[in-house]
Amino acid sequence: MIELVGAACALVGTVCAGTVAHECTHAAVLAGFGVPYEIEWFPRTRGFAGSRALASVTPRSIPAGLPRWRLRTAAIVPVVLTVPFWPVVVGLVPDPLRTGGPAVQAAAVGWLACAIPSPADFSLFWHAGEFVDGATADPERPDQDGR
Repeated sequence: MIELVGAACALVGTVCAGTVAHECTHAAVLAGFGVPYEIEWFPRTRGFAGSRALASVTPRSIPAGLPRWRLRTAAIVPVVLTVPFWPVVVGLVPDPLRTGGPAVQAAAVGWLACAIPSPADFSLFWHAGEFVDGATADPERPDQDGR
């Protein structure tokens, strides 16, 4: 029973830390490319409580002439959270899913889950051109400068 509680705590803690890391990777890349952004924690979105976003990084405006690949990079960058597991893949360190206890396994799974880009991330990746061209501008958001 104590192992189960430890695993649950490890999972929750790792998912919290991983969510922050996931959103910060988006923010870091956007900042590096000169795109102003806003991070919102626990945004009010439609849907059931279990399907709501925990956080959101939203560009406030898209600079004119921004290459599409920059938005695509910002959208897909959370995959870098898998870097700590690369030594496992090449056999330099033991696999925590095979050798670790339940808490280590839960932490590994939680961290890797946070490395997966969200559906919104994939949407931005595939439709970056619409964002750059201003086709998806929200007229309710005056801070987007009409884009």
